[in-house]
Amino acid sequence: MLEHGGRLRLAAAHYDIPLDRWLDLSTGINPHTWPVPALPNEVWHRLPESGDGLESAAAAYYGNANLLPVAGSQAAIQLLPTLLPRAVVACISPIYGEHPQAWQRAGHRLRFLQNAMLPRALAAATPYVLLCNPNNPTGDRHPRELAVDAAQQLKKRGGWLIVDEAFIDPTPADSLTPLAGTDEAPNLIVLRSLGKFFGLAGARVGFLFAAPDLLNRMQEAMGPWTISGPAREVAKLALQDQAWQAGTRQQLLAAGQRLHQLLAPLGEVKSTALFATLSSPQASELHEALARQGILTRRFDQQPLLRFGLPGDEAGWQRLATALAGWKPA
Repeated sequence: MLEHGGRLRLAAAHYDIPLDRWLDLSTGINPHTWPVPALPNEVWHRLPESGDGLESAAAAYYGNANLLPVAGSQAAIQLLPTLLPRAVVACISPIYGEHPQAWQRAGHRLRFLQNAMLPRALAAATPYVLLCNPNNPTGDRHPRELAVDAAQQLKKRGGWLIVDEAFIDPTPADSLTPLAGTDEAPNLIVLRSLGKFFGLAGARVGFLFAAPDLLNRMQEAMGPWTISGPAREVAKLALQDQAWQAGTRQQLLAAGQRLHQLLAPLGEVKSTALFATLSSPQASELHEALARQGILTRRFDQQPLLRFGLPGDEAGWQRLATALAGWKPA
């Protein structure tokens, strides 16, 4: 099983620092979670079922009714490769590690294109192109017009474009979701998540956007009741809360810029509204130095990258700034 950010208990035991003394920046999850209200008893008592308003709320929020609720985008990541014919996949990397693992397990062959953009991926002439936009972990972005063109070119040769948009909610105008599975882009598959922007990672709610036939096959593969009734209710309410969404976008864009500026003196930084990634030969050294002070970041062993999530309050910002200012590379 792959390692992920958020493993705070493991870090607390390893560095012998109590849980309540940590500043956890190891995930890209919004530290200001959508405020979950008290839920009606019925969502705990009855089996979950469609028709409760979740699908319609998601269609309005994402601008596309070609959707299927899934138990976090991770559920779709694991099953999707099993539903498509085995072929070669051009994977723009580095990328969220669950993607290549799932495709390889399903018998596909991967071509890893390091730090590539879409034109190079298309030139590989593979049936499938896989990417995250914005990319996790690097923060790279693929312009929307290039992605639309890529989907159209792949359509001509019978291929598929698979895009993970887990971190795109702060900039919805950049999203391809409204096109996925439509007549314009029937070969476009998009994954979305409520875990990052809404801060609802524990609810395990995501969506797959694709052509109806693929959605039906995914539904059959998943079986019934993949999302709990309480999680469906919370997701529906969060997707309907336009005032919170608008205010949160402004706050996150400002926080992302602040984090970028804080890290810029240390090396090359690429960022989104939810995380910033530092590229530096001293990434591992800095990770250890911060961890010894109870600040957890996300280190990537195969590249000299260190990803920072957003502090949740001003005390956290000052703590991070102080630790970075006091760090002296060996």
